[in-house]
Amino acid sequence: MTRRWSARELLDLVLDEGTFTSWDEPIDRSRHDEAYRAELAAAEARAGTDESVLTGRGLVRGRPVAVVVNEFGFLGGSIGRDAADRIVSAVRRATAEGLPVLASTSSGGTRMQEGTPAFVRMVEISRALMAHRAAGLAYLVHLRHPTTGGVYASWGSLGHVTVAEPGALVGFLGPKVFEALNGRPFRPGVQVAEHLAASGVIDGVVPAELLPELVDLALGVVVDPPTAPRLPRRTTSPVPAPVAWDAITRTREPGRAGVRDLLEHACTGTVRLRGTDEGERDSSVLVALTRLDGLPCVLVGQDRSRQGPGHPLGPGALREARRGMRLAEELGLPLVTVIDTPGAELSPQAEERAIAGEIARCIGTLTTMTVPTVSVILGQGCGGGALALLPARSVVAASHAWLSPLPPEGASVIVHGDTAHAAEMAAAQGVTAADLLADGTVEVVVPEHDADTPADLAVAVAAEVGARLRELSGRATVARAS
Repeated sequence: MTRRWSARELLDLVLDEGTFTSWDEPIDRSRHDEAYRAELAAAEARAGTDESVLTGRGLVRGRPVAVVVNEFGFLGGSIGRDAADRIVSAVRRATAEGLPVLASTSSGGTRMQEGTPAFVRMVEISRALMAHRAAGLAYLVHLRHPTTGGVYASWGSLGHVTVAEPGALVGFLGPKVFEALNGRPFRPGVQVAEHLAASGVIDGVVPAELLPELVDLALGVVVDPPTAPRLPRRTTSPVPAPVAWDAITRTREPGRAGVRDLLEHACTGTVRLRGTDEGERDSSVLVALTRLDGLPCVLVGQDRSRQGPGHPLGPGALREARRGMRLAEELGLPLVTVIDTPGAELSPQAEERAIAGEIARCIGTLTTMTVPTVSVILGQGCGGGALALLPARSVVAASHAWLSPLPPEGASVIVHGDTAHAAEMAAAQGVTAADLLADGTVEVVVPEHDADTPADLAVAVAAEVGARLRELSGRATVARAS
């Protein structure tokens, strides 16, 4: 059974030993009536804390971080006015000091003894957190058992990265309240951490014991500066351009390098984000905080290994992609997009879920981003699904990669009425990396060698992407200074 941690135990577990400094001021309870003051005093005696929230700052593996931690033992972790004001004060101080915030919740929600005046304080907590995010500072959330009500519907759901402890009850409405109001039990399993992770509501399930490692990885991307490049760049001198159909055939081979090879062989300190955080998850797109050849960035990549006739690239995948784009923009991190798709979903369901609109919104978001952006055409680049991740400041392509408005077979059907002319159509439409370089769609082509393993190609592509990002970041620094 998962251990349930108190607030002080969690602070000792997550923060480096001896580094915690409390920001909490003494609580003045004089405005409350005598009965409620007695209830608060009894709660303090039981929980060992003066309120349901502790705040302060400390170090996580040497990096400073502000912390906001719920204590469920104090009146079920409920948030009254004093607790809310404590959270707001801590978040504002963290913003002023340029610190990331780590919040760990365990609460039944708003404190019923204080009613509406406490309830509306959730707005002020949310306001402070949005100002913190607008300042480009990270907000990490760890949901403990249980987290429900107004806490989950405010500061528990505003994180850049959100995880929950195993088996935690996490939900808007407590199941006991639902049953009492409706005369039937809440469907089992809906409000369990594992189900929410599978549904794309939260990013994952992480025991408290592993929280320091997760925070270390996340802060390693959003706080630490770039390091020197280590991956060797390939010469981009002209190489014989592959025949279009040969290139298309090669990129469809099962063993070809994909986005997972980039993460495995060319990235470090990766934190995977799963889902839209709005209740949708599609594994055909992968989103991660990572360091590509020493450069902190957000990577959004189409995962060809998770696409196929039974699982095409759907609207939810593009919504996940846009989450990654927004995250990069908000945190001021470079964005890398990886194109590798046989095409977006073509179905009545995709139409009803706004596939065309999501393609358009991805394009619109990418074209208006202010952080450095690099797109990589790694393999198949088919149709609107590929175009959605294309319009970066710099576009790199592997030499066998390609980009076309339709699969060559589909183009053949439209023009010739059959699929027999697919190779001819591919050649005529200018789909190859060499063609894209010639017409200015692509800035550089990374040569591929027959002897390449997936790791070899992943490293070669990542080295070029890293160089392009460094060049773009340098331009941005000069522009800001001038």
